[in-house]
Amino acid sequence: MGASFERAIVSRIEKRLSRPPNLIQVVVGPRQVGKTTAVRSVAARWSGPVHFAAADLPLPPGPEWIETQWTLARRTAGRQAGLLVLDEVHKVRGWSEQVKALWDQDRAAGRPLRVLILGSSALLLGQGVTESLSGRFFLHRCPHWSYAECRQAFGWDLDQWLFFGGYPGAAPLIDDEEGWRAYVADSLIETVLSRDVLAMQTVAKPALLRHLFGLAASFPAQILSYNKMLGQLQDAGNTTTLAHYLRLLATAYLVSGLERFSAGQVRAKGSSPKLVMWNDALVTAVGLRSFASARQDAAYWGRLVENSVGAHLLNHLQGLAFEVTYWRERNQEVDYVVRSGTRLWAVEVKSGRPARPMGLSAFKRLQPRAIPVVIGSGGLDIEEFFAADPRELFPSLAG
Repeated sequence: MGASFERAIVSRIEKRLSRPPNLIQVVVGPRQVGKTTAVRSVAARWSGPVHFAAADLPLPPGPEWIETQWTLARRTAGRQAGLLVLDEVHKVRGWSEQVKALWDQDRAAGRPLRVLILGSSALLLGQGVTESLSGRFFLHRCPHWSYAECRQAFGWDLDQWLFFGGYPGAAPLIDDEEGWRAYVADSLIETVLSRDVLAMQTVAKPALLRHLFGLAASFPAQILSYNKMLGQLQDAGNTTTLAHYLRLLATAYLVSGLERFSAGQVRAKGSSPKLVMWNDALVTAVGLRSFASARQDAAYWGRLVENSVGAHLLNHLQGLAFEVTYWRERNQEVDYVVRSGTRLWAVEVKSGRPARPMGLSAFKRLQPRAIPVVIGSGGLDIEEFFAADPRELFPSLAG
């Protein structure tokens, strides 16, 4: 990676830290995408004292750990505008209540201490900031690396990004596919499952959760009914258990089960989910295909492209005023449906996969205001789509 490359989130954090109001800056995102690296860059350029501490310990610490780090930061900073960085804060029991109490003490005492916290679990961090820190925080999302970032940082072409997925730590290993596969499986997937899901949530059937992840990785961008999943998995319990475990995997930025589009405000919950992996590396690292053989298999490659489109939407639209679903009615299907307020986009991915019934026309008859977006042959260039930010792209297509 070029020494000059820096993710855009660094400047966004710096901007928020240096301007009023003084809010707790919260950075959330998947493991191994550079959250800590970005924050260390911010800390290195901070003009005042800095105290950095990570809660990524063998045993989850209690709230006294936060109080200890906060006290050290106060002592280091004095009356200066010091910076306190707490990494993997979601591992701390009762972290949000403790942060709230200490933050409110500082505000009452007029201390100018700035606070920056990081976490890898969307569920735990999200619950903490919304339940305890309301009105006190600003949220920064640090997603998986985009094609544009990997092209600039590593000189990758689109095919490399579509297969290797863009985990920066794994990038130097792509010339050794066996080593790359082992790194992603052991250092990324297993670490997330064991430390961000199983260790932080009560999971009655941990083997089932692992098998569900493996099943999703085998069916990227495919619609799979819960009954079919039950038939594929051992000791699967019931559909409620599977739906719950799928939501847990989504909070760890591994796989989401997209719901079927519903015209009303209530989504079609309980519908057969469309399984979208948040990074193609999660598909290819657990598979047996080499980069060369995957590229030569049009059907498999088309599935990777379709999954990447969904992952691109999830990574960049998550938590914003956008909703990502899919639509299927009988044999008609729309790959992705993006909704923001009253605006609606129907996304069809054409990537060389065998012909199938097209659903755009049928969907348009049901939703005349929907804007059709074809990605690939006869539509928006695939590389152009992945190089763009969906937050800007879709509104620009609204006319």
